[in-house]
Amino acid sequence: KIKICGIKNLDTLDFCIKNKVNYYGLIFYKTSPRNISIKKAKKLLEYIKNKKILSVGVFVDYNLKELSKLLKNLNFDYIQLHGKEDDKYIKYLKEKNKINVIKVISIKNLKDFKNITNFPNSDMFLFDYKPEVNELPGGNSKKFDWKLLKNIKINKPWFISGGINENNIMQIKNYVIPYGIDISSGVEVKRGMKSNQKIKSIVNLLG
Repeated sequence: KIKICGIKNLDTLDFCIKNKVNYYGLIFYKTSPRNISIKKAKKLLEYIKNKKILSVGVFVDYNLKELSKLLKNLNFDYIQLHGKEDDKYIKYLKEKNKINVIKVISIKNLKDFKNITNFPNSDMFLFDYKPEVNELPGGNSKKFDWKLLKNIKINKPWFISGGINENNIMQIKNYVIPYGIDISSGVEVKRGMKSNQKIKSIVNLLG
């Protein structure tokens, strides 16, 4: 499955739909160059009704009650939690909103994978590069060591993310076949600006 994250306009979203991208992510994190307003997000969510693509709202340590309220207005298929949210946080959201949750697990070494046991209520996982103190929670154009994924067994679907682009994407299959691949900066011409040509290139490589 292909997930393009950090979409901000209709042109990119429409291109993703026409090229059979499976998931698209909307980022609600003010310091990210891919941040989207609730008003714009609503338009993009309305546009995909009856179309074959799944929406993912991406949040980082968002106030739990506020997020629960927001989810009643924004009709996501999934939400992705990219901060220090715990399993109680996930359980509350699922009970109040009946939403599917992707929990991000930051990876630097093999023992980081053990963190998945802390999130029994998560529906999926997303493995990403572990950011340094001064870096964004995601979208840093950096990858973790994919060799760590060799022989890994996880009982839920999971995405791989972090520094993936058209030049290195085919290397992933040397180590593992994930459920999905999540790309943001790897399909951009500059930070926050997606390229339809680069999206097409990724789709062609995986097609």
